[in-house]
Amino acid sequence: MAHSRRNFLRLMGLGLASGLTIPNLISCDFLEKPSGSTFKNVGLQLFTLRELLTQNPKDVLTSVSKIGYTHVETYGADGETGTLWGVSVDELKKILNDNGLYTYSGHYDLGKYLDKDNTEQENVEKYIEIAHNLGQKYIIAPVPPMHKISSLDQTDYQYMADQLNKAGEMAKKAGLTMGYHNHFWEFKEFGNGTKGLDILLAFTDPDLVTFELDMFWINKAGERAASYFSKYPGRFQLWHIKDMDREFSEPIAQNNIDPRTGKRDTVNLLEILSSIKYTEVGSGSIDYTALAQYAEESGLKYAYVEQDEIYANDKYSSIKKSYDYIQRNFK
Repeated sequence: MAHSRRNFLRLMGLGLASGLTIPNLISCDFLEKPSGSTFKNVGLQLFTLRELLTQNPKDVLTSVSKIGYTHVETYGADGETGTLWGVSVDELKKILNDNGLYTYSGHYDLGKYLDKDNTEQENVEKYIEIAHNLGQKYIIAPVPPMHKISSLDQTDYQYMADQLNKAGEMAKKAGLTMGYHNHFWEFKEFGNGTKGLDILLAFTDPDLVTFELDMFWINKAGERAASYFSKYPGRFQLWHIKDMDREFSEPIAQNNIDPRTGKRDTVNLLEILSSIKYTEVGSGSIDYTALAQYAEESGLKYAYVEQDEIYANDKYSSIKKSYDYIQRNFK
């Protein structure tokens, strides 16, 4: 996953960014594909186990496979060295194959590429090459330019849409589809109810760009996934399935209007930190049995368990709890 996202989440987890006040914020193709439903064959976004991956990627992937996951979503590819967590693409393919795992999708750092004010070159082609060599089908931009998250406006999202279309054209030549993954800031309103995610959806070519809807973040933003599925059918081929602690389910109030000034409230990052807590799938406030009925309308092809922060010492027991819940409740 993007270094910017990793740093942001680390800051959120540690509460180190409390001084900031942010306006309205802030595998393998040679295996036989497993049969069964999208939910039954749920994957794991490996960002969930990031600390363990930096220590021993092989042990992590072996453990993930033993739990029952059939595929994983990668993050953290290094475009300069062509490695993930210090492992070459060829080595990673062997580890995945040895453990009966696929990888259909990966998150790739495109923060500079999506920044209209950036003058540095982002090696999109290298990321596409890595994804293609891993046998992936999707290359996902996980975040917008994080350094300007407090000031993103309509023109920024329009530029991002144009860039996603261009990357989508490049990806298509390699047999891949470009995608974008949301958090909560994409639901900031810019007037007339228009939000950042709406701009991205409206101005990207459905044949070139799809979306990975993060169910935690759309709920935390106070939006309904079903509404987006209805308005943009077929545009959400990937889902992130993660749950929200029931005691921390109040939406982030990033679109409130101050009646005295007519302006939107500013949101202090410390307040956001205090309102976010993750939990295992099935243990929180998000009703996945209800959301499952929208799978076809959304265009869903792959779903991934993700938990941005695991509070238990045994992280494998946490991802197993999410996996077991899905196996019990979905066919």
